[in-house]
Amino acid sequence: MAMCDICGKSIAFGIKVSHSHRRSNRTFKPNVRRVKALVGGAPKRVYACTRCLRSGKVTRAV
Repeated sequence: MAMCDICGKSIAFGIKVSHSHRRSNRTFKPNVRRVKALVGGAPKRVYACTRCLRSGKVTRAV
């Protein structure tokens, strides 16, 4: 469930390279937080990445 409800950022895939240069697959997970935000004027629990929280795309409900 590593996906932002605001921007849609989800798991990205890449390659891990060891010191001996052996390559294996790996995943990059976004930094997602469960916050109470205003959605359509009503408070609702959503999953938002920290990039959206920092940039002001999410208005927090108190």
